[in-house]
Amino acid sequence: MQEKLRKLAAGIVALPLVFGLFTASANADTIRIALAETPSDELAAFFVALDRAKANGLDYEWTAFSDEELAIQAVLSGQMDIGFGTPYAAMQRSKAPLRIVFQLSKLKFFPVTNKKYSKLEDLDGQPILLHSRGGGTDSIANVIEDKMGIKFGKRSYVPGSSNRVVALVAGQADATIIDLSNKNKVMRQHGDKFNVLPMFDVEASDEALFANLDWIKKNEAAVQIFVDALASTWKDMNEDPTIISRETDPDGPIGQLPKEILGELDGFYTDAIAGGLYDPEGGGRKGAQADLEWYSAAGQLEGDPSTLNIDDFWYMAPLEAATSK
Repeated sequence: MQEKLRKLAAGIVALPLVFGLFTASANADTIRIALAETPSDELAAFFVALDRAKANGLDYEWTAFSDEELAIQAVLSGQMDIGFGTPYAAMQRSKAPLRIVFQLSKLKFFPVTNKKYSKLEDLDGQPILLHSRGGGTDSIANVIEDKMGIKFGKRSYVPGSSNRVVALVAGQADATIIDLSNKNKVMRQHGDKFNVLPMFDVEASDEALFANLDWIKKNEAAVQIFVDALASTWKDMNEDPTIISRETDPDGPIGQLPKEILGELDGFYTDAIAGGLYDPEGGGRKGAQADLEWYSAAGQLEGDPSTLNIDDFWYMAPLEAATSK
């Protein structure tokens, strides 16, 4: 089984490393964005925001990396300007002044297992399939261990909830942690075979946008256009989730996804908004404080969260300007 998982993970990791799309001619004023996965229904709102930003004069290009760690490293090395992820450990370790500017989504993930498990405590000593080492699902697993007094067995990593569902349904894994959309899909199609284990609520960030603070300050106008577009999109979709399908460019990367995925966009975003996945305020100080508490509990931040300074991890000026309009 482990060999099958290694082959599956290798196949998934290899392709996105070279997958990218240039939406403007590369020049000194082009923002280079490091995605942590290939375009999917989960990224449709982000691409709507990019289209809004482009209409307001933002030049950008994006590259999809295979996981969050690579996106973080690309920003740290200067290869990319803005990245997807929650790089709290890297913020403490690195001399580079990384700062988050916008919360893209919250950690609304669910432990899903075959029928032999019915509660989190049953997973003591059992192997589990997660997204990436040091990522959001890894932090959830850490906090589950701490709260439940258990210790998972071997952790294997396969990026993408949908890919972990494939492994689960194929019998290559007995337990995983997946997102809201895929959890609903599994239970709708295979509810007789799998359980969703009762889980505590989480308000911390799953994905956020971050960049080097020096770069942010040198490119304030472009960053503001970007954050304005994100804030308006997140606000609008919380009021009407169908706006994402209506504003999706049929010729863009999301528009090229299979018709069955595009046909489910309204349902996906309706469920996501109802489930609290997207904060209409882009996280802000409330979201930042939730992050400090969560990632401290998850072992990815050192120190008491009450003594940590939000401004050492977030740069609030663009978001505060966007949400005050």
